[in-house]
Amino acid sequence: MPVRRSAPAIIRLHDADNVAVATRRIEIAEHLGKVIAQAEIPSGHKIALRAIGEGEPVSKYGQIIGRASTNILPGSHVHLHNLAMLDSAVSHEFAVDGGPTPLLPENERRTFQGYRRASGLVGTRNYIGIITSVNCSATVARAVADHFKTTGFGEFNNVDGVVALTHGTGCAIPTNTEGYQYLRRTLSGYARNPNFAAILMIGLGCETNQISHLVKAFDLEEGPMLRTMTIQQLGGTRKTIEEAIGIIREILPAINAEQRTTVSLSGIKLALQCGGSDGYSGITANPALGYAADLLVKHGGTAVLSETPEIYGAEHLLTRRAATPEIARKLMARIEWWRDYTAKNGAELNNNPSHGNKEGGLTTILEKSLGAVAKGGSMPLREVYEYAEPIREPGFVFMDTPGYDPVAVTGQVAGGCNLIVFTTGRGSVSGFKPAPCIKVATNNAMFEHMSEDMDINCGGIIDGSDSIAEAGERIFEKIVAIASGERTLSEGYNYGDSEFVPWQIGAVT
Repeated sequence: MPVRRSAPAIIRLHDADNVAVATRRIEIAEHLGKVIAQAEIPSGHKIALRAIGEGEPVSKYGQIIGRASTNILPGSHVHLHNLAMLDSAVSHEFAVDGGPTPLLPENERRTFQGYRRASGLVGTRNYIGIITSVNCSATVARAVADHFKTTGFGEFNNVDGVVALTHGTGCAIPTNTEGYQYLRRTLSGYARNPNFAAILMIGLGCETNQISHLVKAFDLEEGPMLRTMTIQQLGGTRKTIEEAIGIIREILPAINAEQRTTVSLSGIKLALQCGGSDGYSGITANPALGYAADLLVKHGGTAVLSETPEIYGAEHLLTRRAATPEIARKLMARIEWWRDYTAKNGAELNNNPSHGNKEGGLTTILEKSLGAVAKGGSMPLREVYEYAEPIREPGFVFMDTPGYDPVAVTGQVAGGCNLIVFTTGRGSVSGFKPAPCIKVATNNAMFEHMSEDMDINCGGIIDGSDSIAEAGERIFEKIVAIASGERTLSEGYNYGDSEFVPWQIGAVT
């Protein structure tokens, strides 16, 4: 076990900051160097280091996170009652720190044990997927998956499971809308995800989202490992369930015969996620994940940042890292899309942080975004993708998604991600089949309280027993191990059947 060093009660993250972060609960009147606490300050929350006048910017990470809504005395608790959101007004520089990705020499790059598919992609798991074209076929798909949960696979112990990918749409949706395009991209992307050894598509038969049209539009090739059927054609639910079970039993031997082989880390597409964030997320787990993402990229892998509303106010840090000005412009175009989208729907981009984020010490979306973007490490930004687009460019890339974790991860997995690392300060517990999900805790208290769900703890970065580099190395090694077949804690509980949530956008007719 690492030796626990004496940790300071508060941490100033940048010389320009006028607030610091409490590493533990601060009592009223407690002496903290040059300031005296004017109120009780919860762990992870902010304390004023000097007087901050009304309207004056408040700085954390060396960046502005809002303005004082009233005069703030030194030692005061800085949070919702005295810190207000500002419209993001950062200046954007394009491709200043970009350039080529600094890859390691090929003979120094790590490998892992993965499933090499006929498509050339590499899987980290060996699942069978049931894709529903419409909500009307969801019950049948779940019944098929539940059958194999109950009966198992007998001698075929190299099959990870059957996943029913059900959703709430597929009909009553105009075919010329973004929502329809996103759904079809998502379904076709899951059909191609290398963590699935085989796919069965089940529809009702009369829906707008016709399976035959989907297969043709996205060049999905029907064959032994990609089957399609509709309930109306087969004569009802019972007959469809029996037919689907029979097909899966028929292909089990071939799926079971798939074997892990030694492959390059270039086969890993890693989804970077955070949820249930707190005041420590941007200090511990997120920068540690960024360190691990940098290592993966240097070894030839791909790291995929997402959640556009949660980089708002920090996007200037990414435009600087764009490999080309055009990539930076793509990112800014997605920000502008979100400004328009939220305005049309009577919302705004700063409709965040969530209740739990605020309880954990985050006050504005600018503060949350600056911590969230740390997951992306420091490598050049190689590409920007729209929701669920196929991820083809190796290195560090960005995908436009909502901030809502299940929707964001669904887009990343549809894009080809075969593994997820998910940081959390409050305790998110999702599973996200077919991609294994590594949970990383930001603080010791939550890790100890929810140790059955957390794979890695980064809380030692706060108390001095750990460092960002050490924690990042542990995350990187866990990525390699999980990609090679080691199970995450959520996989041990067989979690992850309910997190397939395609982005529903636009009119329902």
